[in-house]
Amino acid sequence: MNDSSWGAPQGAGYRGAPEMGVASAGPAYDVHEAQQTRPMPNVPDDPDAGRDAQSRANRDGDAAHVGGPLFRDEMPQEPMSTPLPSPPQKKRAGRDLRAAIGVGVGLGAVIVASLFIVKAVFVGVIALAVVVGLWELTSRLQEQKGIKAPLIPLAVGGAAMVVAGYARGAEGAWVAMALTALAVLVWRMTEPPEGYLKDVTAGVFAAFYVPFLATFVAMMLTADDGHWRVLVFLVLTVVSDTGAYAVGWRYGTHKLAPRISPGKTREGLLGAVSFAMVAGALCMEFLIDGGAWWQGLLLGLAVAVSATLGDLGESMIKRDLGIKDMGTLLPGHGGIMDRLDSLLPTAPVFWLLLVLFVGSG
Repeated sequence: MNDSSWGAPQGAGYRGAPEMGVASAGPAYDVHEAQQTRPMPNVPDDPDAGRDAQSRANRDGDAAHVGGPLFRDEMPQEPMSTPLPSPPQKKRAGRDLRAAIGVGVGLGAVIVASLFIVKAVFVGVIALAVVVGLWELTSRLQEQKGIKAPLIPLAVGGAAMVVAGYARGAEGAWVAMALTALAVLVWRMTEPPEGYLKDVTAGVFAAFYVPFLATFVAMMLTADDGHWRVLVFLVLTVVSDTGAYAVGWRYGTHKLAPRISPGKTREGLLGAVSFAMVAGALCMEFLIDGGAWWQGLLLGLAVAVSATLGDLGESMIKRDLGIKDMGTLLPGHGGIMDRLDSLLPTAPVFWLLLVLFVGSG
């Protein structure tokens, strides 16, 4: 409930009832008591002079009752003025929108250019994003929790995982994942055993969370219309995030998960679902070979849900670490991991549904 619903606060500008002693007119004390406690003037022997002095005293008393001071050391109170209500403040975004839009457009241009020119270049872009994301994640784990997940085997194995997924499909991705986990276990043996279990556990988690999930994007690219599949995947995820932000910022009142991410609302989730379903229907109908509009509706719904869950998942990680962003490489966005949070868990969902709807070729 808003504070205003409780009524105006009894502070400046509040006009109370007369019996509360706030009104400016009328005596603040009992008249009879005031006359008894007020010093009386000395009355001279002359009766006329006495009557004049008494008259002046009565006039002074009447003035005191009307609003003047009751005592000589009491200052008269000025009437209180009611302050003007402050104008309503507009909602503000939590980030620099100009920087965020500029960085987003720049990244989009690089991704689209590499995607439609040479597919192998785009695979390199994925591998680079994976390595940077692993660096951010392991750095924050060590800074905030003292967990030393070995970065070198994770970076080498992560890049190899993306390439294996593109060259050999799901089988290659699983083999590379297993070898990366084994490399993490062996690499950590070169240091003292204290903290071994938590370090290797964090390393295996990082290998699955970042590069393994990213391999599904590389596997989308292997189809004949792979560049269009990846583009639709990126478009639906971005549209989902945009719909959630726009609707939640304008109409959001009911919190979705206040203990995890206080800024997310149920209205924002509805906006994400609506925007993604419309975009999915259009993309499946016009961009994907053999796709149908109703498949796009289901695809958009799944993308909106998985993207939201991915965002909440990384919010849980950041809350546990006590940080706001995973990095500072992207002005207005945070780090690479702050942009991959929605994409990574959405990639396997999108890949699976496309395989079911139109096949893998």
